[in-house]
Amino acid sequence: MDDNLHSPQRQLIELRIEHADLDDLIDRAALDRPVDDLVLRRLKKRRLLLRDQIARLEAQLDPPEPA
Repeated sequence: MDDNLHSPQRQLIELRIEHADLDDLIDRAALDRPVDDLVLRRLKKRRLLLRDQIARLEAQLDPPEPA
């Protein structure tokens, strides 16, 4: 059972959820109230890092086929 908790597929799902949550948070923060620019930049940077991690994991799970 522990294998499922740390599997690459599970990590990918968790990263996608976190990325979607950050997307929502950034969108709401921009609309609702004036937000500290530093906080917004940090959130966006974290979102980009998550996107990179997702891309790496996807490449590991489904490597491109050789030409």
